[in-house]
Parts: sequence; C-alpha cells; structure tokens
Amino acid sequence: MKNAIVFGATSGIGKSVTRILIKEGYNVAITGRRLEKLEELKKEFPDQILVKQNDIQQIEDVEKVFNEIVLEFKTIDLVIQSSGVGFVNPKLDWDKEQQTILTNVLGVTKLYVLAYKLFKEQQFGHLVGISSIASIRGSRAAPDYFASKAYQKSYLEGLYIKTKSIKSKKVFITDIRPGFVDTPMALGDQLFWMVPLEKAAIQIYSAIKKKKRVAYISKRWQLVAWVLKIVPAWILKKMM
Repeated sequence: MKNAIVFGATSGIGKSVTRILIKEGYNVAITGRRLEKLEELKKEFPDQILVKQNDIQQIEDVEKVFNEIVLEFKTIDLVIQSSGVGFVNPKLDWDKEQQTILTNVLGVTKLYVLAYKLFKEQQFGHLVGISSIASIRGSRAAPDYFASKAYQKSYLEGLYIKTKSIKSKKVFITDIRPGFVDTPMALGDQLFWMVPLEKAAIQIYSAIKKKKRVAYISKRWQLVAWVLKIVPAWILKKMM
C-alpha cells in the first residue's frame, strides 16, 4: 500500500480527497487544527488513517508532526498541502492579513521544504499543492490571499525546476488551481462556475494520478486563467 499525508484534512478539498485516497488503497496521515473532525474521518476508515493534530501556523510543530508521520510510515509516496485561510478584507485588517501570511506562506513553505527534502532523499515522491485561480492576478478585496496563492504557484514551479537535480526522475510536483469550489474557502458573493466539492475532488485525484504539472479545477477555469493573464491591470481595476 502507498502512504500519503494530507495537511488540512478536517473539511473541504482535503477531506474529500482523503476519502478518495483511502478507496484507492492508500494509508493516509491526516492533519488539521480541529481534532474532532479528524477523529470523525478516522471512524470511517479506522485501519487506514493516522491522525495527527496540527496547526500549520506553528512552524516548529509542522516539522515535528511531519517527522513523526515519516517515522511511522517509513516512506511517503504523496504529500497534499490543502491547508489554507482566506478573507474578503478590503479594509486590510492586520489580524486577517497576518493569519493569511502565517498559513498560506510561512506554514505552507515549511511543508513544501520538508516534502521536497524527503522525496530527494527517498528518490521518489509526489508533492501536490492546492493553490488557486487567484494566483494569476491581484485583488482589491483580498490582496493578501491572492498574493499568497501567487507565492505558492511560483514556489511550486521553483521546486519543479529544482527536481532536475534529482537523479531518479521520480519526484513530481503538481500545482492544483481551483476556481470556485463549493467550500467555505470560496471568497465573495457573486460566484460563478461553482464546482461541487465531490466533482472537484475527483478531478484533483485524476490530476494526481496523471502526475500533471498544473491542473485547473474545473478545466473551464483554464480559459479564465488565460484571459486574466492578458488583461491589462487598468481593466482589472475597473472590474475587480
């Protein structure tokens, strides 16, 4: 059986993808702040789930939990980073900005580094980061969230380029860029092309199986990404 770690498995995408991994024969270590939610998921699959409570904002604890899981599983085939926070924050409230940075930048970077170093040592492994369509451009309503996703996108690309130095060529980096998925993380009021959570999870797992470098969820959001990349900032200033 293959071994996976899902950071941020208490709800949403992380929880749904965990269910798929279990059904596909993985042993899965799940992490998150809300222990009761993790325990609920373990009750569904008691023999295949390892629970580790973790707040990704606590950088030292991220490494401690990661190492404990590796010690238990011996080898790790797949790491999925699904932890994240985001706020509509037009007034730039600092507490919200700080939470976003601590989770989406510092905590996520720590996990990416741990996963990459482990996979280089193992000479195999697959790191999957859940970034966002928000990684393409900025936003007046949530500048911190959009910027943090742009950071993740760039960092994952850097790690992908860095895999050239790994002799085995069996280390893979995947950037998942969802549009609006029906979870609490969908920011804003006027949302379109909302993807049902289960459909999103199935498409994410399909991208993982195919070891895609980048995958938009759903695929139609690739068109939105293409438009966003070419639209001048002055037009976005009027629209967003």
